[in-house]
Amino acid sequence: MRTAFLKCSIALLAFAFVLCGQNASGQSSPTQATPQSTDTAQPSAQQQRKQTSPGGDVGRGAGDIGKGTAKGTGAAAKGVGKGAGDLVTLHPLNAAGNIGKGAGVAGKDIGVGAAKGTGKIVKGTGRGIGKIFHHSHKPKVQD
Repeated sequence: MRTAFLKCSIALLAFAFVLCGQNASGQSSPTQATPQSTDTAQPSAQQQRKQTSPGGDVGRGAGDIGKGTAKGTGAAAKGVGKGAGDLVTLHPLNAAGNIGKGAGVAGKDIGVGAAKGTGKIVKGTGRGIGKIFHHSHKPKVQD
């Protein structure tokens, strides 16, 4: 009974993380605008590319952390499941190896997601604070 509850709770937790990771990754992404005409007065496509907002960077960072956690939870659940199967079939060495492998992959996935997400959050926070102190750097147009 105890192992059935453990497996169900792990599966439910993995599903929740995957669901949250998909919602967080649905943030708006920057789109590349195409020039409408070939006038020289029009900026190029690279200049028209919209830069992400600081809030968007923070949101994408949170999404990366969620995706890394979800992948890590899935890897841990996979390792525990294989290990439980090996224990039932009386292969304790394989069970320990599978559980260890699942934990290692889970740690890697969670660490990568946390590092990428934290980097994006720090970048977005820094840009948001920068906007407070640097009002505008647009060149003034003379008439």
